[in-house]
Amino acid sequence: MAHDREVLRMIWEGQIGICFQADSDEIVGIKPEPFYLMVSRLSYLPLVTDKVRKYFTRYIAAEHQEGAVWFDFNGTPLRLHYPIGVLYDLLHPDEDSTPWCITIHFSKFPEESLVKLNTKELLESHFLSCLKEADVLKHRGLVISAMQKKDHNQLWLGLINEKFDQFWAVNRRLMEPYSDQESFKNIPVRFYNDDDFTYMQKLISPLSESGQKKNLSDLMAELSTPVRKAVGFRTHGIDLHEETQLQWMSEHLSYPDNFLHLSVDYKSI
Repeated sequence: MAHDREVLRMIWEGQIGICFQADSDEIVGIKPEPFYLMVSRLSYLPLVTDKVRKYFTRYIAAEHQEGAVWFDFNGTPLRLHYPIGVLYDLLHPDEDSTPWCITIHFSKFPEESLVKLNTKELLESHFLSCLKEADVLKHRGLVISAMQKKDHNQLWLGLINEKFDQFWAVNRRLMEPYSDQESFKNIPVRFYNDDDFTYMQKLISPLSESGQKKNLSDLMAELSTPVRKAVGFRTHGIDLHEETQLQWMSEHLSYPDNFLHLSVDYKSI
């Protein structure tokens, strides 16, 4: 299926203004001014850590300067392996024009609640494992396994350097139904509830039992239970229309890890 390049480009260019501030307990001397950055929704906090660390290090006690960096928003530690756009949508669901203020820490890493991804190599390994998992769901792993190491490198470098054409030259192969198929075998998707910081996964077929392409209203029915009803979905800061087809969403609205990351709104029955 031909991709709508304008949609792909719009998703790729989505950004969030972030105001980074230091932990007052770690500051020595004068309190620094906040550090502001425009960051890609598709990126990860470890990919911007070097810039932020460099700015704040001179204000931090010497014994903490080489510590494992982590971030929090209003006391909630931010998952380093979640895309920044997913974190923002979960913790800052009411879109406004003000920067997202988060705090950087150089000590007391909360190992009980965060995965320590303190090198780009660890994050790259996590990213590639997500790609492989997504391709198993879509193509039984046949596409990613046929790729070479240079293809994996091109995907990663395209992401970290924010090079749309470099990334999509390879990623388009992962975003096409395999061989003579009209859709993926399953849709790689992770569901988030604003009340919880974890995600749920389940096998979601893009087709109904009669072979029709399913849309979000069908997905709402699949996620609803006798005690609560799924009533809406949000991703990339966008409230999605219930008639949007799942196959189209997977091809156009997935994050670079090839998963759809959907915040789900529920209503008690």
